[in-house]
Order: sequence, then structure tokens, then C-alpha cells
Amino acid sequence: MEWLYVGKIANTHGLKGELKILAATDFPEERFKKGAVLYLDVDGDKKELEVTTYRPHKQFHLVTFKGLENINLVEKYKGLKLYVHAEDVHELPENEYYYHEIIGCEAIVDGETIGIVDDIFETGANDVWVIKRPGKSDALIPYIESVVKEIDVDAKRVVITPIPGMIDDED
Repeated sequence: MEWLYVGKIANTHGLKGELKILAATDFPEERFKKGAVLYLDVDGDKKELEVTTYRPHKQFHLVTFKGLENINLVEKYKGLKLYVHAEDVHELPENEYYYHEIIGCEAIVDGETIGIVDDIFETGANDVWVIKRPGKSDALIPYIESVVKEIDVDAKRVVITPIPGMIDDED
């Protein structure tokens, strides 16, 4: 079974079992809505959880799970990751991608691999891709048409034309 990472439990919130989720999905309202089923990774085993409440809060998403409506029951889950079944995702329109399709792709600049897309975060205006580069600091690449020129999820590669100074560094 293939699992897709959708978020990480950052902390608890209040005393009634509410958890702060740092989303790793473009669709948090869908993934964390009441009745949604998520799977918590507990030492490699997946524990099925049903969402009973959801609300956005600052950069987090606050959820409670059925049967876990007390801080004492959820505190042990801080730092753990949440997943969904791969078959539970819907088809996206052309030229739109899930995070899991982009993370792990080789980042190519001028025909050379500069690193691997390691993470994606939202800024409001656009997503920013974190490129892990061997022996150098991470590069932050905005997902905008003028910078990201080509995406081939089957070949796990993205072609980038960086803005001057974007990937140049002193290390």
C-alpha cells in the first residue's frame, strides 16, 4: 500500500485533544475536514484516525480525532506524521501537482543537477521549493512560471531557470 504524507503534528492546543497540524498538502480543508480518515505513523505502524473537528489557525490546522478528546490522550503524538492512502487522492488538472510528486525530484539548472527538492512550503503568494544541495546551503526556489520551466514527475526532474543571485552563494 502506498501512503502519502499530508502533515505533521506540531503540538497540542488546549486541553480537549486539539492538535496543531503543519500541513504538507495543497488541500488541507479536504484532508482535515470532519469525517476525514487519516493515518498516524506510530513506529512504522499506521493508526487510523477519524477527524471530528477542523479549523485553520494561523499557519496551522487544528484538528481533534474521534475518541481522543483529551490532551492526555494526544500529547504522545507530538512530532508524528499523518498520511492518507494514495488511492484517496483525486486527479489534478493539467500542470498541477501534488507535493509528493515534486518532493524527491532532481533540480536541473543549465543541464546540471544542483540538488533534490526536499520540501515545499506555502508563502501565500506561491509555493517555495527547498532544494537540498550537497556541500551548500539549501536553495529556496519560488514555484513561479518564470523560474520553474519544466516538470517531469515520471522522470522525477524539474528544470529551473533561477533569477540572478537566487542560487549563488558564498559556501
